[in-house]
Amino acid sequence: MDKKVQIDASVIEQTKVDPVTFEVLRSIFEYAAERMATVLQRSSFSPILADMVDFSNAIYDYDCQLLAQAANCPIHLAAMKFSAEAIIAKFGIENIHPGDVILLNDPYMGGTHINDMTFLTPIYFEGDLLGYAVSRGHWMDLGGGAAGGQAFTGTHIAGEGLRLPPIKVYERGQPRQDIIDILLNNTRTPHFVKGDLQAHVGCLKAGEQEMQRAAARYGVTTLKTAMKQLQGYTERIVRKSISEIPDGIYEGEDYADTDGFSETPIWIKVKLIVEGSEITVDFSGTDSIVKGAINSPYANTASATLYSLQFFLAPHAPQNQGMFNPIKIRIPEGSWLNARWPAPTIGCTTLTSAKITSAIWQALAKACPDKATGSTSADCNWFVSSVVDPQGVSDVFSDLPAGGWGATPFNDGMNVTEDPLGNCMNMPAETAELLFPIAYEAFELRKDSAGPGKHRGGLGAVFKVRYLAEGQLSMETARTLEGSPGVAGGQHSAVQRQIKIFEDGRRQVIGGLDEQGQWKSPLLCAYPFSYGETFMFESTGGGGYGNPRERDAKQVLEDVLDEYISLEAAARIYGVIIDPATFQIDEAATRKARTP
Repeated sequence: MDKKVQIDASVIEQTKVDPVTFEVLRSIFEYAAERMATVLQRSSFSPILADMVDFSNAIYDYDCQLLAQAANCPIHLAAMKFSAEAIIAKFGIENIHPGDVILLNDPYMGGTHINDMTFLTPIYFEGDLLGYAVSRGHWMDLGGGAAGGQAFTGTHIAGEGLRLPPIKVYERGQPRQDIIDILLNNTRTPHFVKGDLQAHVGCLKAGEQEMQRAAARYGVTTLKTAMKQLQGYTERIVRKSISEIPDGIYEGEDYADTDGFSETPIWIKVKLIVEGSEITVDFSGTDSIVKGAINSPYANTASATLYSLQFFLAPHAPQNQGMFNPIKIRIPEGSWLNARWPAPTIGCTTLTSAKITSAIWQALAKACPDKATGSTSADCNWFVSSVVDPQGVSDVFSDLPAGGWGATPFNDGMNVTEDPLGNCMNMPAETAELLFPIAYEAFELRKDSAGPGKHRGGLGAVFKVRYLAEGQLSMETARTLEGSPGVAGGQHSAVQRQIKIFEDGRRQVIGGLDEQGQWKSPLLCAYPFSYGETFMFESTGGGGYGNPRERDAKQVLEDVLDEYISLEAAARIYGVIIDPATFQIDEAATRKARTP
């Protein structure tokens, strides 16, 4: 840190901004990150950024502490700090100049999986470092052994694509064509790469401009004072929330069905140790690094941990470093949640982080039973497919068919909502069909997919896409052995399945349990599809809350009429007997069925 920043820091410790200025600057910091998100989405080329919104943007202060973030992907946001710190450590502040844009995607240096590209630019005002603008976006493809890097048959990070340490892609405002050429040469989608790169650079510039305008109007010292004051404000809110949880040790667990090689599940064990206004999250007992591509690097695990807690601690507080200061994380060396080179990591964000959230939420259900929530479908269900049209042109498309969220003590879960890890969107069918040789045939609610309970989990979906060309599909998912767990007596949801439908209508389960109870790994790598064949995915719902026999019978009838649950499930699980001819509740039969 230079001398000028050190002087400002000493002033900051002794001063406060007035409440009105504090609130104005808080809004400016947040707006800077939100404007970055708007610029990135509107100027990007690839549909995974422009339509699916798989990106995140944030402003960090001069100490590289989170100052403000847009409401983008939770799994990116806390992890981005580790990337920013790795970039600064590599170059040193003195070697990061105005106009520099530095790129990093190395999972072992603050990244997550290789497709998540992180860009940083410094923000200077009249020679004084105000902070950093940081943008992370999921790029469609960076090479590797399968489209999108989903090389689930591989056992080495090299098979997942181009891994970059911190490197300047723009230097003092000028693009480095040699680096851009490397990016273009190592992707199946060069037609997206250059435009997406420019979109990231533009969004960083937008964040820089907003912070410089604030400094020009309010002064550097006032700005830096407000930064630290804001972080302290959030930290006090979070600490107060933690202090309301009884001290104790609360345990939870969840698992991935497989790493693509194992025949047994891979477990996450977590302890939440609450002491006063602090929480220690201890992953001791979690399984070791695995052979397949679901290992999670430290930054990804930390990010999943932090956002999972913030859902319950202080979701409405300003989002900054103050959220994280009261939380300590222990991840054993050698754990699959603390990956080291050369462990493959492509499934870490979309599969593993969801299981971390589920395990933490199950522990929180014991710590805060009045806030207990059934688990979500706990997967992003990310699939990527290469396609070659009849003219021989190749491309890559992707989607994220969502599942349901868990029920709460007050409500049913939300239907077909993206897992907490990603505040993303499904690919619009119109966009997909315009850009790629495919046809979307269905995306509809899946009957009997929700976890039963006094409050029912949200429903999953049935998703179908038909190939109008040759293709190879890669996908990661889980919840194929059992569905999402419920809480407080709530039950599991249905299992997920991947199915291939041939042109003649025959169906073949290619991932999950088939009708004979035979199970196949749901980690697919370059699975072939021919013209006219359809990929169908059945996503699961969320876990239930409370005893299903305590659900209001009229609500059960409404679920049957809405085709959320079947008549058979209403009778067998909920004990509500409904006449199939009149769709009226048989009160006497229902009382008998519900009598213990």
